[in-house]
Amino acid sequence: MKIKVLNHSRHPLPEYATELAAGLDLRANLDEPVTLAPLERALIPTGLFLEIPGGFEGQVRPRSGLAAKHGITVLNAPGTIDADYRGEVKVILVNLSNKAFTVEDGERVAQLVIARHEQIEWQEAESLEDSARGSGGFGHTGTH
Repeated sequence: MKIKVLNHSRHPLPEYATELAAGLDLRANLDEPVTLAPLERALIPTGLFLEIPGGFEGQVRPRSGLAAKHGITVLNAPGTIDADYRGEVKVILVNLSNKAFTVEDGERVAQLVIARHEQIEWQEAESLEDSARGSGGFGHTGTH
């Protein structure tokens, strides 16, 4: 799949780290470092502008290394980049640790996954078909 991109950052375009990787690492494009205090969040620019084809979305997801080592994650994970959005891709990072964390220019802060999606058409109904699960949710299926 080809996606048009404007790279207004100081960094190379994101690349897949391995042959079968699903996500491309997004890098911070910062004029100066951004320090996140515990429980603080910040909008981190990437300098990238995308033209995603209709029927697809960009999903902005956390990087497992930042989450495991530093408690840094994407606040609205996964964040959605709609096909008709033409603004700069930015990442909402949050620090869930008890220590300050500094984001440096060029640091890999999130992953971008391109995924197919469908749009629905509502079909109003008077009732829904029964299922084995029924209305059980939020832990209803057990703790195992």
